[in-house]
Amino acid sequence: MNEKNHLLAEFEGTVSGHRDGHGFVVRDDGQPDIYLPSNEMRAVLHKDRVKARIVRVDRKGRPEGRVTEIIERSNAPIIGRLLQESGVWLVAPEDKRYGQDVLIPKGATGAAKAGQVVVVELTEPPALYGQPVGRVKEVLGEIDDPGMEIEIAVRKYGVPHEFSEAALAEARALPEKVRPSDLRQRVDLRDVPLVTIDGEDARDFDDAVYCEPARVGRGKGWRLLVAIADVSHYVKTGSPIDIDAYDRATSVYFPRRVIPMLPEKLSNGLCSLNPDVDRLCMVCDMLINAKGEIHAYQFYPAVMHSHGRLTYTEVAAILQNTRGPEAQNRKALVPHLLSLHDVYRALLAARNARGAVDFETVETQIVCDDAGRIEKIVPRVRNDAHKLIEEAMLAANVCSADFIGQNKHAGLFRVHEGPTPEKQEVLRAYLKAMGVPQTISDAPHPSEFQHIASATKDRADAPQIHAMLLRSMSQAIYTPVNEGHFGLAFDAYTHFTSPIRRYPDLLVHRVIKAILLRQRYQLPALPTPGEAHAKLSKRLASRATPASVAAQKKLTAEMQAWQAAGLHCSANERRADEASRDVEAWLKCKYMREHLGEEFSGVVTAVTSFGLFVTLDAMYIEGLVHITELGGEYFRFDEARQELRGERTGIRYALGTRVQVQVSRVDLDGRRIDFRLVQGDEELLQRAMRDKAGDGSSGRTRGAGETRRKRASDAAPEEKSLQGAVRAAASAPARKGRGSATPPRGRKSRR
Repeated sequence: MNEKNHLLAEFEGTVSGHRDGHGFVVRDDGQPDIYLPSNEMRAVLHKDRVKARIVRVDRKGRPEGRVTEIIERSNAPIIGRLLQESGVWLVAPEDKRYGQDVLIPKGATGAAKAGQVVVVELTEPPALYGQPVGRVKEVLGEIDDPGMEIEIAVRKYGVPHEFSEAALAEARALPEKVRPSDLRQRVDLRDVPLVTIDGEDARDFDDAVYCEPARVGRGKGWRLLVAIADVSHYVKTGSPIDIDAYDRATSVYFPRRVIPMLPEKLSNGLCSLNPDVDRLCMVCDMLINAKGEIHAYQFYPAVMHSHGRLTYTEVAAILQNTRGPEAQNRKALVPHLLSLHDVYRALLAARNARGAVDFETVETQIVCDDAGRIEKIVPRVRNDAHKLIEEAMLAANVCSADFIGQNKHAGLFRVHEGPTPEKQEVLRAYLKAMGVPQTISDAPHPSEFQHIASATKDRADAPQIHAMLLRSMSQAIYTPVNEGHFGLAFDAYTHFTSPIRRYPDLLVHRVIKAILLRQRYQLPALPTPGEAHAKLSKRLASRATPASVAAQKKLTAEMQAWQAAGLHCSANERRADEASRDVEAWLKCKYMREHLGEEFSGVVTAVTSFGLFVTLDAMYIEGLVHITELGGEYFRFDEARQELRGERTGIRYALGTRVQVQVSRVDLDGRRIDFRLVQGDEELLQRAMRDKAGDGSSGRTRGAGETRRKRASDAAPEEKSLQGAVRAAASAPARKGRGSATPPRGRKSRR
């Protein structure tokens, strides 16, 4: 298409608003977004479907357009605060991507009062010279009410939070306990001391473990049993509970509240492997040799009786001291726990041998009071108990993937692709700039990443290097096309171990049962995909290669149905993560409002062209030091080195730089915390001095013969002035009029 025809062409897409008033058209064909200036956003709202025409291309090659036709108005409700200004009622949207306030006629406010958080339904869309008009549909409460941030998030991201009446009725009709008729065709494991090992705050228990020494061939080994709650026995394909579970696809975990995938009677009761009660389960029974290799396995339905609800802390204490008080309280279980620890070490050795990636990252836990306010933020400490459960679950997941693959049955695999060529180049450049001698090949193996992580673990900037290694990888997705799991270095991997909180696991259980019965499982007619599904589909389509597009066209109708189910589950998983991060960001912002003006030490954890993201040492909270807060200096962003460098002074801010900051601004609506730089690391000043004393702008210092060895008091006048300039640049007052460009980002990964 020539340039003239390209400018005349119309493209369909979805409007994505921006808090600054402009917006973008996210094209359906996966091509670059079309920029919409603020005047083009007057007649449209965030999430509207439109046709747009490109009218010009800026000097950087980015398309700018105008809306030619509004195809479909978004029917998504708008959440915001009800305000009254000069006798006029209006709602200021909580999601700032909606760039216009919604007018509310006097008779449409319902029972809502000024200042309350409400849900608005639009009655009139915006026009070129008129604001949108709506009515109050639901009153959520006051902004400071406990749990209000969760009520906002579930509606903002479209998280299903109410079960249908049909699903609730079906749940009420289920029995309170396991019936004798449920035990038919099941292996009785009630005498086997299976136990659950979870965190102190866990409420649903979907996995139990047991281990004992066993002969494997001529050598020693272990028999490892992983028993998983048999949700598929109670949740039948196509039933009302199943439809609701598919719609949710995953449980969503917030601080102090969980929105479960299944009704509470199932998630916390009938399906949960609670202690001292009979429960139905699906068992992966494995024989593992001394090298940590799975020698043999089998799946079967069973009935179990949990012999204990153990916590990670309790098990770790038992493993450290088999004569301590914790061990004395669980005396009968100690030998089995020691066997679990032994098989964990064998599985860990096998993981290291295959070169799986295993980065140690700091995860945090928000501790709230009864009113829902943050009391403190503490790091989650991973001990051997966490790791042995993780390895046991990984082994069961690998067996389930192998079982489905061996029987040539369709199913959902957990696929994690390797880094894209673009991310590989960025990572190579970063490692080179940071002076890391190791690098990755053109077709990297996971062991290369692990080798770099091991080689740099003792460096001061190790957390930042490991973070860059993680960022270079893709996110895992659910798909029926098995392409292996890069991070774990598995040829085939799926999710089998959490059917209470993940729908893909429930589907895997149904497939395994069908195979055991020599049948073939058929997916039901699935509901229409939602917005999250559509977003992920476009994202994956934009990264698709010609080979993958050709393979997609060859998929059978059955595989296309599984592909749609996988996309839906992957998209809802991301939606759950986004909603959880939004709530955490809201709580952190509210917490930091109490600390305005206070100073904290922190470390630079991300560098962008517009500033530095700093994570506080004491609170594990991230905020932005905007580039205008770095003093009277012009900074250039070096993407390869991930640093900002002052042109005049040579002062540099890179990943891992330690700084002292002051909390200057907290934007609760924008989920944004801004810091002001108080004092940088003294090493920055010294390094800048050395670089300026060096040869040219390359940053190389002079040779030993040319280096001045005088004390600071005897320094040359020009050196003194340079030192003053550097210090002035680091401490100069910030220029006013420019705010933060992006909100703090949460990071979270799943396997």
